[in-house]
Amino acid sequence: MRLYLLTIFYALTLILPTQSKADTLYVSIKQADSIFITQNLSLLASSMNIEAQKAQIIQAKLYPNPVFTADINAIDHENKKFLHIGQTGQKVFQFEQLIVLGGKRKAEIEIARTNTKIAELEFQHLLSQLKYQLRTDLFITGQLHVLLEKYQNQLALIDTLLGIYQVQASKNSIPQKDIVRLKGAYLKLNNDRAEFLKQYYEAQQRLQTLLQTQNTVVLRFEESGITKYIKNISLQELTSTALTQRAELLAKEQNMQLAQQSFIYQKKLAIPDVNIFTYYDQRGGAFQNQINTGIAVPLPFFHRNQGNIKTSQYKVKQTEYEYQALKNEIITSIQNTYAFYNQTVTEYQKAMTLYNPDFETTFNAMTINFQKRNINILEFLDFFEAYNEVLIELTRIRTQLVISGEQLNFLIGKEIY
Repeated sequence: MRLYLLTIFYALTLILPTQSKADTLYVSIKQADSIFITQNLSLLASSMNIEAQKAQIIQAKLYPNPVFTADINAIDHENKKFLHIGQTGQKVFQFEQLIVLGGKRKAEIEIARTNTKIAELEFQHLLSQLKYQLRTDLFITGQLHVLLEKYQNQLALIDTLLGIYQVQASKNSIPQKDIVRLKGAYLKLNNDRAEFLKQYYEAQQRLQTLLQTQNTVVLRFEESGITKYIKNISLQELTSTALTQRAELLAKEQNMQLAQQSFIYQKKLAIPDVNIFTYYDQRGGAFQNQINTGIAVPLPFFHRNQGNIKTSQYKVKQTEYEYQALKNEIITSIQNTYAFYNQTVTEYQKAMTLYNPDFETTFNAMTINFQKRNINILEFLDFFEAYNEVLIELTRIRTQLVISGEQLNFLIGKEIY
């Protein structure tokens, strides 16, 4: 019987997750990044905004179209004719062209170019945000996947033990209280597993949305994929990098420039444009077949764009405050995340010195000794609970290290870790 139980236990350690391989997408970080960039609809939508803003540069470079006007006789009451436009009739043809003055067209081009830069930086910021979410969820699901497999194996082991012990209890070979304790351990383990399973599927849902897939996503990783986040970089270096690389902050800088350009443009709009025209009048002027030319200029007596100029001045100050507020927020966020990151590194390094393959060997030995009745059920369940607490703590520390490293990557706008 002991050999039978031991065989079952080792077989269970090879059990795969509940999803079939056909419905599972196994990816590395690099592969996930590649799928994400080509498939994520939010990124594709944001990239279209960049192209739309580039089109506005083309639009700003265009000149106003000339206007052609034709004025022909409809009814000649004197001669009782319709459409009397021949040699004895009347018609007028006119061409008009608006001449934009004051550098307005150049200002519009500059504004369009700045809007394009802002769109590109907003795309980079969105990419950074979603990549942070992608990688953290990948590691969360990766760590939970390993933990849930161990829990599934343990549940199967206890369930098998329960079946055998109930048979022996019916023969009065084992006290009934041991059955109750095993059932309690099973229920507690199953409850813990249900909680982790909830977290796992919540992260899976976010992953499937980011990667636009219906398959279960499983991260392929080794311990080196976690230790790569341990680097000795100073807080000053991270902060300096963030102030020059963070796309969101650079976009705020461009917003300040845009506000200044808008202010200049609104002042230019106060400068009147000139409309030149020339026209031919067959019989309606002072002379027959008269050709005239002229100019039309609005006189800025009342409307000098005062309101828009004042509004743009306030917009300049607004963007300056917004930039400084975001800058301060980034600096403080990096300071706090960096402190948390260092604490996590210390925890991880200490945990790795405590945890070693002996844990698994000891667990197997305790299971065998329990089956041989060299230890009682209280000793076995006490060790069983302590072993699972170690697994949970290792999962937390590993995941926390990766998340804090990726958060620093996001905050500084560059992949340093």
